[in-house]
Amino acid sequence: MRIRLAHVTDAAAVNELLHQLDYPQDGTAATAARIQTWDDDPSGAAYVADTDGDLLGLVAVHVCPFFERAGSWGRIVALVVSGKARGQGVGGQLVVAAESFAASRGCVRMEVTSADRRHDAHEFYRRRGYLDQAGRSSRFLRDLDAVGLPSRQTQT
Repeated sequence: MRIRLAHVTDAAAVNELLHQLDYPQDGTAATAARIQTWDDDPSGAAYVADTDGDLLGLVAVHVCPFFERAGSWGRIVALVVSGKARGQGVGGQLVVAAESFAASRGCVRMEVTSADRRHDAHEFYRRRGYLDQAGRSSRFLRDLDAVGLPSRQTQT
């Protein structure tokens, strides 16, 4: 197995992986465009675990500078391992790739969010030294429309 940067030609396989996490996709062209966007952005990277053209997993990582102090932090934006490859070390290798990318860009901390229902994922991160922040911080979301104003569907 080889960990490598994702290519636009991986779009169909990436869609299949994301579908396993219940993230429906808009088609291979849209996914290929997102992969290209990540490839063009030096503050982020998307890696895949490739075994002779069979993609077993994906991780996307983004770097952000702290505002309140020196340094930067990395965020795992997406991590998925194919159901057929779970428990075989693929996820761990993908996390190492994400952490290495972040560290090479000066990051001193990593962050990842995971849906409350994904208990196995939470244990996976704990085993790698990630601390559970549930109860210590909250996550707030707000959708924006094309001009940056709150979208109608989030206004109440």
